[in-house]
Amino acid sequence: MNTLFQTELIRLGVLYIFAAVLTVVIIGASYLLSLSTPDSEKVSAYECGFDPYEDARNVFDVRFYIVAILFLIFDIEALFVVPFAANLGLLNSDAYWYMLDFIVELVIGYIYVWKIGALNWK
Repeated sequence: MNTLFQTELIRLGVLYIFAAVLTVVIIGASYLLSLSTPDSEKVSAYECGFDPYEDARNVFDVRFYIVAILFLIFDIEALFVVPFAANLGLLNSDAYWYMLDFIVELVIGYIYVWKIGALNWK
């Protein structure tokens, strides 16, 4: 082996050993030096500022989950559209048509969700 390669391997090994030792020291010190005196307030369930009055295993209405998933989908849409709009002058015409297709598919999905009533709170 080349001596330069061996030197680099030794330096890398020392770095890994140093990182492992430093990790163990930091985690061990935080475990040993931390105060662990939980009281009833600290370990109680927090529910919007008042004490919980029901069982935590109650079933939620599925509409909460549907709205959350729809929010994520349309929020991710913004993650794709904003950079596209910022770089519109630098892109070719193919990128314009791809983004138009993307937006049309999302609008079709939004219309479908609206038609089946997933956004209605009755």
